[in-house]
Amino acid sequence: MDRYQAMQTLVRVVETGSFSAAARQLNVGQPAVSKTIAQLEGRLQVSLLIRSTHGLTPTEAGQRFYERAKAAIQEADEAELDARGAGAGLTGCLRVSAATTFARLHIIPLLPRFLEENPGLEIDVILDDRVIDLVSEGIDISLRMGALPDSSAVARRLVAGGRSVFATPRYLARAGEPLVPADLAGHETIIYSQLSNTWSFTREGTVASVTVRGRVRVSAAEGLRAAVLADMGLTIGSDWMFVPELESGEVRRVLADWALPPIDLWAVFPAGRMVSAKARQFASFVEAAMAGRYSPQA
Repeated sequence: MDRYQAMQTLVRVVETGSFSAAARQLNVGQPAVSKTIAQLEGRLQVSLLIRSTHGLTPTEAGQRFYERAKAAIQEADEAELDARGAGAGLTGCLRVSAATTFARLHIIPLLPRFLEENPGLEIDVILDDRVIDLVSEGIDISLRMGALPDSSAVARRLVAGGRSVFATPRYLARAGEPLVPADLAGHETIIYSQLSNTWSFTREGTVASVTVRGRVRVSAAEGLRAAVLADMGLTIGSDWMFVPELESGEVRRVLADWALPPIDLWAVFPAGRMVSAKARQFASFVEAAMAGRYSPQA
């Protein structure tokens, strides 16, 4: 039995809490995972996992083995990368999670270049607007925008972007253009259900807040885009959300002389793990690609 493979399998099982989840992450069948753990326990002659109706948890010996195995795997990966040299590129599989719209517009188009620079690398992209558990999903790096709800997360700020009020020229021609934030109360607004519907603006030291009402609420940014592009009303979003439409004129910023708080893009890494070389290098790649492209509006 390959010891490195056995360590990888045990680490995945402990972090996911099940054979089936570990198998999905390792791209093998569940019987193969069960067999590997059984062989490992047989070789060590000690029980590593407690099996119950609630899942799998490590025994005391299993927890010690898990911690040492995880550190050994990370050190081996770092040593291999260092020995092969930076010019040889990264290898293995990098699992990246990101919000659907942001990834579609700004991350996936970057992947060909990153893969060309690292021909031995594979990338799994998990698209979800919700915050997902990085450990249980086996995520190496998550790209998140806005405030981070988990203060214990290992995170690196990559770049700040702007926020604006957006609408199509067709909607504005029909409903009129708001001149001050208070005018938004009289407009149809598309509400992003993951954020507050009270919007705060600043201009020359003046703060203006308005609570908007809308007949349409959406739970994902892709729905927000679609509703705006269907001329259904105004919305607030990151400038990253409407880059193609802003360039083509299909969407306009309104209240451009009023500022909204900027939005940060973060690279978030699983807590309790050493950040892998693959994740670090991908974060730096995204940071370099995004920096300066869409700065906050003055």
